Amino acid sequence: MTEITTEKARIGAPSAQPFIDGFTEEGESLSPINAANSKAPLAGEAVKSHSHGGGVGIPDSSRAGRLTSYNLADFKPLTGMEEDWRFTPLKRLRGLHSDVLAGAAPAVTVSGPDRVTVETVARDDKRIGSAGIPEDRVSANAWENFSEATVLTIPSEFEADSEITVLITGQDTVAAAQHLVIVAEKFSKSVVVLDHQGSAVVSENIEIVVEDGADLTVVSLQEWNDDAVHASSQQARIGRDAKLKHVVVSLGGDLVRVTPSARFTAPGGEAEMFGLYFADAGQHLEQRLFVDHAVANCTSNVLYKGALQGRNAHAVWVGDVLIRKEAEGTDSYEANRNLLLTDGARADSVPNLEIETGLIKGAGHASATGRLDDEHLFYLMARGIPEDAARRLVVRGFLHEIIQQIKVPALEERLTEAVERELAVTNN
Repeated sequence: MTEITTEKARIGAPSAQPFIDGFTEEGESLSPINAANSKAPLAGEAVKSHSHGGGVGIPDSSRAGRLTSYNLADFKPLTGMEEDWRFTPLKRLRGLHSDVLAGAAPAVTVSGPDRVTVETVARDDKRIGSAGIPEDRVSANAWENFSEATVLTIPSEFEADSEITVLITGQDTVAAAQHLVIVAEKFSKSVVVLDHQGSAVVSENIEIVVEDGADLTVVSLQEWNDDAVHASSQQARIGRDAKLKHVVVSLGGDLVRVTPSARFTAPGGEAEMFGLYFADAGQHLEQRLFVDHAVANCTSNVLYKGALQGRNAHAVWVGDVLIRKEAEGTDSYEANRNLLLTDGARADSVPNLEIETGLIKGAGHASATGRLDDEHLFYLMARGIPEDAARRLVVRGFLHEIIQQIKVPALEERLTEAVERELAVTNN
């Protein structure tokens, strides 16, 4: 339903005030030649032998060698030259990467079946840190500054007959840290909706533990007010024969950056990762995900779709899939699709696939960005459908594939209405 280009990175119309080639938004030079004799992160030996990480794992790889640490001091201050931050406007993070996060965390209210337990615990609770370690400076800053965490547990063999809703309500814009742990015990089945609303400047760590045989769906909905800034690291650990469906929906906020990851710890695991985003004028919506196939015979499928409208609307999608040497029998695919509705919008889409063994069932990736297809619009208009209605039908059909993955009728209806409101902003 769209006209697709084959270009995979830095796709889309330029902004009204494009940055100078070779420089970040902060104004630092990206040229390794200029920095060869300095102490910059990409200078000296880094010019000769580039590494994206080096903390653990394979020293010279984009994901396996990523630095991980609970300590903020282990991460250098951000400059915008880092691979992980080259698309992010650091000045708009409102101190989440540099300041003490002394604000009050958004309020958390949980509703759902009675057998689901909700606890507020101190940071020394043994369940904290069970799913992942911070992989970037913003996540580590949140880890260092949170005072208490919310732990939500779905008991073993329990099948929830309704969704569990975690309402996260921001009440001010003082930079804050938040921590949430979701544990789906063995052979349980449930849907958890993380509903972000209000105004906030927050860095959030979410840990998701999917134990053996469990089937968990997590929907992270970002419908913040226009002034919100939200960075969310969402790390999942998937057990033997366990299933995780993870859905990210980003609609509101000034800057929203969600970094989900799924790590397989035993054979038979399955991860489905879906995403929907709709960026308006001036919005920055960023998604960076990671799937770590570290064991044999696991399956992953990733599909993110976005629509953009208005001057300086900016969406970023980076998908990393790592298939390690031990992960024989892996079946994996990732794709990103973007639809540009107006001039002045920009989408950056970067799929990355690393394969360390040839003994797999299959692996692939794809990325495409385009505008509304004139032929499809003509087809609908030739059958008596007005142009504005035709445009809405095309966009609605494009995004509905993600909405229908949620399987919560009330939430699907709410998101459909939200998309309609977005389309009404510029008569698309």
